[in-house]
Amino acid sequence: MRPSTSHAAHRILPRTLAIGCLSLFCLVPLAGCGYHTAGSAAHIPASVRTIAVPVFGTHAQAYHTEMALTQAVVHELNTRTRYRVLTGSSADADAVLSGTILTQTPEPLTYDSTTGETSSYLVTVTVKVVLTARDGRVLYQNDALSYREQYQSTQDLTGFIREDPAAVNRLARDFAQALVGDMLESF
Repeated sequence: MRPSTSHAAHRILPRTLAIGCLSLFCLVPLAGCGYHTAGSAAHIPASVRTIAVPVFGTHAQAYHTEMALTQAVVHELNTRTRYRVLTGSSADADAVLSGTILTQTPEPLTYDSTTGETSSYLVTVTVKVVLTARDGRVLYQNDALSYREQYQSTQDLTGFIREDPAAVNRLARDFAQALVGDMLESF
């Protein structure tokens, strides 16, 4: 006995509805996901074309880190964005990116078993960063952007940051990549 067309329709209709609902369920989250063109910022209005980056301030007792971070951020903004980047404070800038190093701590991570000296360190830098528009609006803010990196060294803990500018420059470069990525791609 062959099923009637109404009985076959009753079997197909729930399957079609289920597929339709599943498709809608999968597509709805994508509607507000915030996809945008690379190199453009979700929080930064199109009217911002020039960003000033004054030398970062510091509360840490470390030599030259604020200069290394500032230079790395300027380089990263020049490399990854279309903004005109000015070093120092400037009244001509559409926005100002200011930063303050809150902490910088090198901690011993591994030891050489033969000498008992530290052979690698975990360096943690925490920075407060604010991008402010000319009219005073905060376009981006992170009150405690932390970056951690492990570095090899044969230096003692107290002299590691002071005497190893290559480690500070690597840390600054990696930090700048993380900061600019967060500014441009977080949504």
